[in-house]
Parts: sequence; structure tokens; C-alpha cells
Amino acid sequence: MASTPTPDPAGPDTATPDPGTPDPGTPDTWDPQRYLAYADERGRPFVELVARIGAERPARVADLGCGPGNLTRLLAERWPAAYVTGVDASAAMIERAEADQQVDHPGIEWQLADAREWQPEAQLDVLVTNATLQWIPDHLALLPRLTGMLAPGGWFAMQVPGNFAEPSHTLRDEVAALPAFAEHTGTAQRPASHDAVDYLRALTALGLEADAWETTYLHVLRGPDAVFEWVRATGARPVLQALPDALRPAFEEEFKARLREAYPADEAGRVVLPFRRVFAVGRA
Repeated sequence: MASTPTPDPAGPDTATPDPGTPDPGTPDTWDPQRYLAYADERGRPFVELVARIGAERPARVADLGCGPGNLTRLLAERWPAAYVTGVDASAAMIERAEADQQVDHPGIEWQLADAREWQPEAQLDVLVTNATLQWIPDHLALLPRLTGMLAPGGWFAMQVPGNFAEPSHTLRDEVAALPAFAEHTGTAQRPASHDAVDYLRALTALGLEADAWETTYLHVLRGPDAVFEWVRATGARPVLQALPDALRPAFEEEFKARLREAYPADEAGRVVLPFRRVFAVGRA
């Protein structure tokens, strides 16, 4: 992506979101520009996940839940001879990926499809799904279908957030439960995930040679209400979009105030956001 730096495995220690990005206009939509405001921090787990894939010369590689495609292009860079497919259920994300398509990666194809329904044209040598399965209820039940897409010796790699007990999410739900908002937010989608051992057991039971682990990143953020800017693009997005326009500003102000108390800034304006991530890699 021309306007997005390639994630570095070490990652920067600061980032500032773009405050000028408008709110999404329709329910259950994604804003690629807002999501990319923290592209480096969001990219670090992807880089570390892919580093654990041992495939040397895969012919077919897929990124299921590719978002705006900036990380999918890292797959094409690692395996330039592979045919790479980026799949996402958001039309806005696929449009952004296509708009930012790099001429030096002609082997990438973008497809608009739900992860629960997408089927590759041929067996895959590598299937990556990064920060996607947490949006699918009971996604452990989806693993047999996903790993069944692999060719013999193929690799499956996944990463999901594991920070849903942190204030960034619990405070969202506390505010959403207030009488002024509850009737609108009660059915809004909430992401969820399992522990590393659950994914390890699930993949092993499917016959894969599996490895699973977790990492808690300490993201150092800058800017006004930095944690709110982070979560509004992902975990808080469905709740915010469920609110009528007239109520959303009041919700945001209450949520911001609670987040500022939970994640205080230091004298230099830096805020530390602990973020747990859960990883699993398996080989068929």
C-alpha cells in the first residue's frame, strides 16, 4: 500500500491516528483508512505469525480476512512465485486493496466473500487468517473446513486478539449497558476468542502438527484519546454503528472518559495499551 508503511517485526513505539477520517455511514461497515491508522501495530502479529510458517515454495497462498490488503502483500513478497488470494467480507476493504494494488505483485487476486463460505479453486499450500476468526461465533467449529482446504503438507496459520477482558472492551460494554444506549446496543456483535491451548487441541485433533502460543504487546500510543481511536476501528465498531447518530456523540464522550481513566497518559502524552494476541500454526 503506497500510503501505508510495511510492518516491521520490531514495530514502532508510537503512532498517531488520522483524526479527520469520517465515521462510517452505514451499520456493519469497515473504514479502511481508520483501520490503517495503526497499521504498524496491527501488522506486528501478522509478521510474527507468518515467520512461523515453514513453507518454502508454495504454489497457492490465501489470506482469509485480508482487510485492506497491506499485509497480504507481505505474503506475495515472501513467496513471489505463489498465486496469492486475499479474501474479505467487507466490500470497502476489498475496494481499498484493489485500489492500492501494487504493479510488482501481479499474482494477487482479491475476492469478496464470507470466511464461512469461501472455497478456493484448488487446494492451498498456505492458509493464513489474521485477526478475523474472533468475529465468527463458534469459530472452532469452522477449523475442520478451513484445514480441509490444505494440500498435503500445507500450512494453516491463525492469529486472534485475546484481550477481551481488558478495559478497552469491558468499558465499552459498561457504557453500552447504560439506559440511554442499551436498547440500541444490546444485539451489536462482540468479537471473542479462545486460549492458545484450545486452538492447539483443536488443530491436533484434526491431524495437524500444531504449535500455539500467545504474546502480549505493549503498544505505546500517542494522540488525544488514543485507545478510543484504536478500538473504534475494530472491537467497538459494531456498538458505535448500532447507535443512532443523535446518541453516538454522548456514548463516545462517556467511553472516552472511562478509557482515559483506565489508560492514563504520561507527561509526554504517551499511553500504553497492553494487547494480548493468540497464535496457532499447523501443518497438514
